[in-house]
Amino acid sequence: MKLRLMALAAATTLAVGACGSTDDGSAEETGSNGTGAFPATIETMFGSVTVESQPERVVALGWGDAETALALGVQPVGASDWLAFGEDGVGPWVQEGYAESPEIIGTVDPSFEKIAALAPDLILDTASAGDQGRYDTLSAIATTVGPPEGATAYLTPRDEQISMVASALGVPDKGAEVVADIDEQFATAAAEHPEFAGKTVTVAAYTSDGWGAYVSGDARVQFLQDLGFVNNPAVEAVEADSFFIPISNENLGMLDADLLIVLPIYVETSEVTDNPLFQQIPAVQDGRFLVLDSGSDIANAISLNSALSIPFALEQLVPLLSERVG
Repeated sequence: MKLRLMALAAATTLAVGACGSTDDGSAEETGSNGTGAFPATIETMFGSVTVESQPERVVALGWGDAETALALGVQPVGASDWLAFGEDGVGPWVQEGYAESPEIIGTVDPSFEKIAALAPDLILDTASAGDQGRYDTLSAIATTVGPPEGATAYLTPRDEQISMVASALGVPDKGAEVVADIDEQFATAAAEHPEFAGKTVTVAAYTSDGWGAYVSGDARVQFLQDLGFVNNPAVEAVEADSFFIPISNENLGMLDADLLIVLPIYVETSEVTDNPLFQQIPAVQDGRFLVLDSGSDIANAISLNSALSIPFALEQLVPLLSERVG
């Protein structure tokens, strides 16, 4: 249940004029510099997947796949709304999204009937649970790009996701540009805030099931690491087969770090801040903590950690981090 809740909830447009899109979700050919070259072969945890020709109807199911496609100039005809944004299923930071709204598909348990009815020729599922049955069912509908080799559930590295999606859409050069732009944004923010370098951070969540902490490879932790933080060694020392580890009330002290960030999920913020055990954590007593309200734009932006949410998250969150760490 906890895995399901965190997968579901836990939670500035890039200039990509060189790669156009059509209203039906296809990417247009953009030149002879490698973009738009097919067939394109992508290595996944399920083996090599070859996209034979330019996709015309794309369905984006994985965590962040829809916003990644949009950042690359492609509008999916169907998409999963992992963070329950509503409407087109993208965050408020997306200024130029869909010309025509996509069909919103389920997340953990998508409607395969809805997907099939969209007649897709490409399905993106690069950041998902990596379930073989899910992959087999999707592949029977259309060519499906699953998580990369070696990936654990929902732990697809952002840069690898962008690269895989860009290759599948025929715009690998544009994917490299997007990755380079993101790297530059983080490098600039880190340089402006040297106080982040080497500081330990815990990114925790609190749900009706209890406490948990995110591990390296999770989108939220990756965002902080890209700013120079180091994930809590106590959390890293626990063997994990998912993107977070559960933490009992008795072990709540292991959340302590130079900076503690907590995301309440489907619970009130007061259930965290009024918790006597939480109040005993040294980082809390020293004011080196930040609680991001459930469903807040900032929490959602770092949870998604997409090419489109990162500029917003950097602008909104970095000043708050600097206040706490300083």
